[in-house]
Amino acid sequence: MDNRPIGFLDSGVGGLTVVREMFRQLPHEEIVYIGDQARAPFGPRPAEQIRDFTWQMVRFLQAQNVKMIVYACNTATAVAWEEVKEALDIPVLGVILPGASAAIKATRSNQIGVIATPMTITSDIYKRSITRLAPEMQVTSLACPRFVPLVESNQMGSSVAKKIVYEQLAPLVGRIDTLVLGCTHYPLLAPIIQNAMGDEVTLIDSGAECVRDISVLLNYFQINHDRSKQALHHRFYTTANVDRFKAVGEHWLNRPLQVEHVDL
Repeated sequence: MDNRPIGFLDSGVGGLTVVREMFRQLPHEEIVYIGDQARAPFGPRPAEQIRDFTWQMVRFLQAQNVKMIVYACNTATAVAWEEVKEALDIPVLGVILPGASAAIKATRSNQIGVIATPMTITSDIYKRSITRLAPEMQVTSLACPRFVPLVESNQMGSSVAKKIVYEQLAPLVGRIDTLVLGCTHYPLLAPIIQNAMGDEVTLIDSGAECVRDISVLLNYFQINHDRSKQALHHRFYTTANVDRFKAVGEHWLNRPLQVEHVDL
């Protein structure tokens, strides 16, 4: 047993989609979450800068004495997951491999689409991960740089969001039967994305898939939280506006959140 929290990092509020699934699947685990909203979005930034920002969040989480770190950010996973995983002595998980595996299982025609930030698409990490596991898969990747700002500004239900989503996804419509939401912000736009793509297309939430791997590692390393001990004390940190984070977070997670500002 290990009653230390699990650490989550993201460029902003998108990683809360992973946290929501965490609360559903592993309600007895405690979390510490850091969202670097002041420097979001990460997608258009150069790789070296993303790597530096990610290490700053990793060190912050280490200072909170976490027992595991979850990259609740596809861009950070693509750029810096391998490096950090090798450097730390605690488990470090990313969201890409779980999402790739789930897409392979879901597709009926071997036609898989991936939408993500420009950096994640440029890295080609989803296509490489999918075809390494199943070479027969045909992967079509599409950068959607306007999606993250929609979520970070809490415009998910607006007519502007619908227009942008439909425009950006047009190149994929009718070409695939499975779509990987390759950014943890994107599930917050899932209803519009589903409407744009059609009901016959299966959406893969890479963050939700990642939580299953968290459960496996907790059991493997025997570091589950002792349910009989202390009450849980979830903590959320943002590098930007606390109220803006709370507005999205409390709506999405359907619970009050303790949110603090932090400078990295």
